[in-house]
Amino acid sequence: MAIAAAQRSLLEVIADIERCPDPTITLDALDPDFGADHYSGEVILVDDVEYIHRPLRAWLELGEKLGLRLRVPRLIERPFMRLTYERLPPGGRSEDGGREKYGTASEFARIVKAEEPRFVLDLREALARVELPAQPRVLDLGVNTGAELVLALALDARLATATLVGVDHSASALAAARARLPQATFVEADLATLEEQDLGARFDLVISIDTLHSPGIDDRRLLRHIVLDRMAPTGALILGFPNGRYRGGELEYGTRVVNLREPELGHLVKDVAFYRRYLQQHRRRVFVTGKHEVLVTAVPYLQPDAL
Repeated sequence: MAIAAAQRSLLEVIADIERCPDPTITLDALDPDFGADHYSGEVILVDDVEYIHRPLRAWLELGEKLGLRLRVPRLIERPFMRLTYERLPPGGRSEDGGREKYGTASEFARIVKAEEPRFVLDLREALARVELPAQPRVLDLGVNTGAELVLALALDARLATATLVGVDHSASALAAARARLPQATFVEADLATLEEQDLGARFDLVISIDTLHSPGIDDRRLLRHIVLDRMAPTGALILGFPNGRYRGGELEYGTRVVNLREPELGHLVKDVAFYRRYLQQHRRRVFVTGKHEVLVTAVPYLQPDAL
């Protein structure tokens, strides 16, 4: 039997869902098209009957928060739609796979960030903030299979003439990156040894997505090395930090720590605050954007001729 949700408060609906022992949960709600331009929770009249309006976004967020996958809603008799939720499998940490933990045979390799709308649009916005010379040098730390670097090239035509260098410790991932970007140079190395690597001249743009937080890396030391030794005086930096996890293919908001069921953002906030402050001390304007992926973008305060 479907849970009647069109005239019940959200607290009542949540209680009904949490009491339901079934792996699949069905509820009937007001078709949100009847409440266009209304706020979630407003009472509206349909055929002289009062119902509670909730946009589809509210039902998606409810499912995400409760660990449920929302299937495609179905319109039923006016003015209702039927929502079906499926319980997601428990989330967990991936086991240590050494240098190939994020290789092409890993679960990580199945994730396609280029199909995550927020990440694509946030990265496009970050790149648009960056000033680049005619033939920029670009360094990608933790380049993996090169997927994010390919996306950056598709988002920003200025990178078509760039010299591209990528560093990663996974041999299988780098093999895929070389196939994707034969014009680039790739170095197989742990980022903990980045100070020892000869990567040529300084870079106009350094990108590192989901890397600085990795085990075995002193992120503070690595950041200092990037800023002081790898970036050009007018160089820019785009750092990405995960603020979500995947369960059953679904992306959930918020970082998790051991023994906590709910997201805990304290470590992420502390780290981002440090990066922001450090980069500002080195004459960079800093922008913090994103949701499931938090991007820290740093660009020079001053024009090149003033540095």
